[in-house]
Amino acid sequence: MVSSSHEAMHRIFQDCPGLFSRVSEALNIPFPQATAVSVLPNDVTETKPVDRRIDTLLQIDTEGHGSFLLAVEAQKKKDPEKPASWAYYLAYLRSKYRLPPLLLVVCQDRATAEWATRPEPIGFCSWPSLTVRPIVAGPHNMPVITDPDEARTDLALTTLSAITHAANPDIGDILKALSTALRDVPEDVAHPFIEFIAQGLGNRPARYLWRNLVAVDLSFYKSYLSEEIRDEGREQGRAQGRAEDVLLVLEQRGLDISDDVRTRVSECGDPELLRHWLTRAVTAPTAEAIFEEG
Repeated sequence: MVSSSHEAMHRIFQDCPGLFSRVSEALNIPFPQATAVSVLPNDVTETKPVDRRIDTLLQIDTEGHGSFLLAVEAQKKKDPEKPASWAYYLAYLRSKYRLPPLLLVVCQDRATAEWATRPEPIGFCSWPSLTVRPIVAGPHNMPVITDPDEARTDLALTTLSAITHAANPDIGDILKALSTALRDVPEDVAHPFIEFIAQGLGNRPARYLWRNLVAVDLSFYKSYLSEEIRDEGREQGRAQGRAEDVLLVLEQRGLDISDDVRTRVSECGDPELLRHWLTRAVTAPTAEAIFEEG
């Protein structure tokens, strides 16, 4: 199943067509400056029932050097079968569009990035018929941008930096730089970057840090993410209020409340479970008995 972080790693190139030029500059791989970028259909399925889809496919036009195709693949882990698929993509694209294809692989961990960087010869013995040699962007070579002014000058590159460095100890500084930079950006411009970061961080701890930054630094922002944060806040408020009710009933009945009971009730975040405990607190012979079933 395709994860949200997988989608963010390649879809950002669709929403920010000039991003590849800045990525290639950041990786010190010179390419002509793009004059136009077009998003192409990513379906490379054969007439036979074999489904093959490139994550993102772009046509990039340059000044004085013609056009080329950029296939962007988000790679979350090592996969020994992938180089063969990549070789198929490149050969298919060259045959279909009659344009030179390039492959960019975006990774979030160093081991996968270093694996993807290795050229993969396809052939027999010492005679490779072709060699798959992708450009790889990952935590091993993408810049760590922690200065809000630098982030402000290139929000797309900083967003990709945050996604590729999701597990970096400095991710907090990167995200803070982004949230600071996005304060002065119109909401329609900030929207895709905020969402890409939320998706790209996946379920890593940094995701919750970003949610807090959005809630505090970007409180004006309206989206599913901000509404989700606010809904969680209301849910936590309900749970806290209900936990206080449980303890109050026990206290009013004169029951002895141990530290373990108080902690368990106070730290419970499930309003329905707390409601069950509140019902039992009215008649339970001891404070501990509210946790008993039956």
